[in-house]
Amino acid sequence: MAVEVQFGHASFLGTDLLKFQIASYSNLDLIDFGVYITTTKAMQKFLTNQYGHNWEGSLNFEKVEKYLPYAIQVPIYVIGIDV
Repeated sequence: MAVEVQFGHASFLGTDLLKFQIASYSNLDLIDFGVYITTTKAMQKFLTNQYGHNWEGSLNFEKVEKYLPYAIQVPIYVIGIDV
């Protein structure tokens, strides 16, 4: 199992998922599945309203869920941190 926690820019999604792919399908055969943890849109909205955080361009659960079926063939369990 491999775990990735990402709260940064959405541009890192491809690189993060590629790590899972390489670890799974290379001769190393290091993982059987991956776990990807990020915030949800609702959590980002809450943090913006409560603390003024700027989440523009940031990755969120909904973006990962939309992108994932087209990205890689390794099983990925996506966890969205919510309020």
